[in-house]
Amino acid sequence: MDERNGSSLLEDQLSFVLYAASRSLTGLYRPLLDPLGVTYPQYLVLLVLWEYGDSSVKDLCVALQLETGTLSPLLKRLETNGLVRRTQRPDDRRSVLISLTDEGAALRVQAARVPQTVSCSLGLTEEELMTLRELLTRVTAAV
Repeated sequence: MDERNGSSLLEDQLSFVLYAASRSLTGLYRPLLDPLGVTYPQYLVLLVLWEYGDSSVKDLCVALQLETGTLSPLLKRLETNGLVRRTQRPDDRRSVLISLTDEGAALRVQAARVPQTVSCSLGLTEEELMTLRELLTRVTAAV
């Protein structure tokens, strides 16, 4: 412990605080997503598809800030679980289009409670949540 202010060198690292918060927050999602049969990263893919509809792999990579090599296994698992369908775009055979199946679209109703449950669990005001989101967005853009 730092004798001057009671904090440790580890806790003084912004990267550690963000890492620990990210792990904790992702862990908060687990019991909410398990009944839906999806992991947190799969849930993020579904959020994009629920909002924007059919999307190319490239567009999903941009939206989720992921590399193709990271996204492809997620999409394979979602397809194996019957939640999405991967097809080649008729206008561009090199591009793969990701679409929700009826089961994937229906899952949206079950998942509707997840964001509110998570927000309530954090114990932050709406203003604090907005400030936190804004600050983290700025950090991401800066690095």
